[in-house]
Amino acid sequence: MSSGGLTPEQTDRVVAIAMDLAREGSTEQLVEFVEHGLPVDVTDEGANSLLMLAAYHGHADTVRALLRHGADPDLRNARDQSPIAGALFKGADDVVAVLREAGADLDSGTPTARAAATLFGREHLLSG
Repeated sequence: MSSGGLTPEQTDRVVAIAMDLAREGSTEQLVEFVEHGLPVDVTDEGANSLLMLAAYHGHADTVRALLRHGADPDLRNARDQSPIAGALFKGADDVVAVLREAGADLDSGTPTARAAATLFGREHLLSG
């Protein structure tokens, strides 16, 4: 992240605030951070991206906005989980649809989205 004169502690705080905004689905505020220089694929200490957190917490509009700003739909976290598998795990059907539309890889990560869909009885979300 280009620090723009921020100390490492201030930069860490900005990232933490952005992560909270992603978890909360505060799309407009989060997009402002990205438009003012926060890398859209910035990650936390667990390698969770903004998109991962928004997807996992079921915020389809936030996921859509992050994708429009260039977020990688397949960026996996430190546990090798993909955003679409996280959305399947949480039962966020609308998020799964947005990520599929964005071309998310159904065969990457552990478990893959296909395996997660089977495990949670949501195979219908990945067909068609």
